[in-house]
Amino acid sequence: MEEGYTSLPTSHLLGSVPAAVAEENTKGAAGESSSANLQIFPPANGGYQAPGSPYGGDDQAASSWRGVCSISSYSPYFNVDTDIVVGRLTSSVYPMNDFTRKIDGNPDLYGPIWISTTLVFMLAALGNCATYLMHKRNEPDTTWTFDVTFVNWAACIIYGYALAVPVAFYFLLQYFGCNASLIRLWCMWGYSLFIFVPSALLLIAPVEIFRWIIIILAGAASSWFVALNLKSYTEGSDLMVLIVSALLLQFVLALFIKIFFFV
Repeated sequence: MEEGYTSLPTSHLLGSVPAAVAEENTKGAAGESSSANLQIFPPANGGYQAPGSPYGGDDQAASSWRGVCSISSYSPYFNVDTDIVVGRLTSSVYPMNDFTRKIDGNPDLYGPIWISTTLVFMLAALGNCATYLMHKRNEPDTTWTFDVTFVNWAACIIYGYALAVPVAFYFLLQYFGCNASLIRLWCMWGYSLFIFVPSALLLIAPVEIFRWIIIILAGAASSWFVALNLKSYTEGSDLMVLIVSALLLQFVLALFIKIFFFV
């Protein structure tokens, strides 16, 4: 054998082959694992994984607030089409329909938010229009000015009522041992305000007795709708006081709309 060349034992060469194959298998398994992880990326709920979920661990417990701040957590409550919303609007006008049964599988917040926002702008605009007509009828020679504070008052009253009252009744129902859902209560109370939207159009008429008839009918229908659907949460319990309280609150809201915006 020539100088400069060193021969390696045959057994050493054969031993290096299984090691190389094992290393390639390890890299292949790591690549498949990375590929499998990429298939579930991005994870559900906008990156939030609850503790105990398949891809989430106990380390997520400290950051569980991310689910509340994630937009995707609220997307199921806006997963409704026009036909569903129209059907629920119709049920809110005809209180004898079983509205609770219709929203049981899919309560939405799209309808309540749309109704509340529409009602805010209609009360602000039509309330000023109604006061203008009454002013021109009773005092045609004096100057009339637009009351921009109607927008602030309407937003505070409608949004505050639609948000706070269901929360209050939710805690009351929980306190008395009734199984209630806050989302369903928000949905029900939001749709109960729809009847005031067409009523606001009729309240423009500068005839006081006609306005009172319209608001009493609208308030009675809306109050009966709330009481009828709230009763489904209190079956088997003697909580008539809660139902009557909800009915009176709804009717007081109707009277406030008439007295404040359509004087």
